[in-house]
Amino acid sequence: MIGDLGSLASLRRETSRAINAENPTGEPGRGGMAASELGPSRKGSPCLRHIPSGETVTLADIAGPGCIRHIWITVDEKTTDADCFVLRDLVLRFYWDDETEPSVECPLGDFFCCGFGRACLVNSEPVAVVPNRGFNMFFPMPFARHARVTLENQHANEIGAFFYQIDYSLYDDPLPADTAYFHAQWRRQRLTEIGNDYVVLDGVRGEGHYVGTYLALTTLERYWWGEGEFKFYIDGDREYPTICGTGTEDYFGGSWSFAKQVNGKTVEQNYCTPFMGYPYYSAHDELVHNDYHNDDCPPMRGFYRWHIPDPIRFRSDLRVTVQQIGVGHRGFFERQDDVASVAYWYQREPHAAFPTLPDREYRWPR
Repeated sequence: MIGDLGSLASLRRETSRAINAENPTGEPGRGGMAASELGPSRKGSPCLRHIPSGETVTLADIAGPGCIRHIWITVDEKTTDADCFVLRDLVLRFYWDDETEPSVECPLGDFFCCGFGRACLVNSEPVAVVPNRGFNMFFPMPFARHARVTLENQHANEIGAFFYQIDYSLYDDPLPADTAYFHAQWRRQRLTEIGNDYVVLDGVRGEGHYVGTYLALTTLERYWWGEGEFKFYIDGDREYPTICGTGTEDYFGGSWSFAKQVNGKTVEQNYCTPFMGYPYYSAHDELVHNDYHNDDCPPMRGFYRWHIPDPIRFRSDLRVTVQQIGVGHRGFFERQDDVASVAYWYQREPHAAFPTLPDREYRWPR
């Protein structure tokens, strides 16, 4: 488990550090030096201010060996009513050692299981999102020589205030030879193809283990949407996978459509657990009001599944897909929906280059 209580009594050859706007280099004895109207070391620099549109800022630049232990971020969801998708417009990238291609490339919100440009409460072991928009990540992220974390502002306007902290350890000794590196990749298909499974992840080469899926589903057809099966093609699988589930809600730990009956209507139930959850449902745009149209949206659903007790191991390659299959009174049918996802995994470096991240307009929710 990520938080192993049994190991807390063991001393380790590590040094604790933290990077934020108060100490952007993480140097010892250099935190909180900036002054405010209250005087020296009194909240003089709590955040990054006025990040221009189009600019990339470095959040952390760390010499190893070490391991990122925790990331905390908060930022406003919108800058104006016309520009309200900040969480899809800001892009996080992580680079390990001397690589030029990122091992993590993801819109900020989706990285923390908050798709659709909207924050929601998430209560899981590796990801927690708490009021209000407190984004937390606890996946350990080791690095042998160097770690660099960047934020690109692809939003139309400047970001007035960006708060963050990256907590990490520096090691006295080199990383073990069997250390794998953390990766995360965002994808989207605005309209899936009839009979063709949505691809969560492919092109992975090397040895590693798959540790999680975040799914942001916008349903575009009526009736039940969740009969599609998750498939894991492992180490040479081609036509058929080694692991094939029994349905979308089953993969996220639920069953029977997450449903309960309320006043004669079928209602899906949201939930969060340590390793699987359905934290978000909405068919409304809660952030924007307009006197001349209502707030209806296509139904949006967000899910997470962490393979922490049950990582999916691969030695040479991995591909992950999910079907779009629905069911109604007439039986099963092939669907077309709008699907986005984040895949999380560890592997030995080097990794294959990611597909090009789509432009911000393509990433916006419907």
